[in-house]
Amino acid sequence: MHVVIFRAATRQLDAEYFAVAQQMRQLALERFGCLAFVSASEDGQEIALSYWPDADSIRAWKAHADHLLAQQLGRERWYRQYRVEVARIERSYEWEPTP
Repeated sequence: MHVVIFRAATRQLDAEYFAVAQQMRQLALERFGCLAFVSASEDGQEIALSYWPDADSIRAWKAHADHLLAQQLGRERWYRQYRVEVARIERSYEWEPTP
């Protein structure tokens, strides 16, 4: 499994941003094999984690026309700066209390 870590310094996030972000999330999950997608914004910073089964799925997602347009809009309107890191998850565990 892989994780894409997206960190950004944001400008003013408007209604169009939230609509595009939701559309991109759904597209990643429904058409490109994304396993999970979580994000948070606070004090002009955003972080998003998306989990993928393999690197090929990430590459296909990165090259999709709608995603390329969203990236361009992000650079022009919503982000002052961003960084993307792709990593392979070597170990994962969780704790969940029993009811």
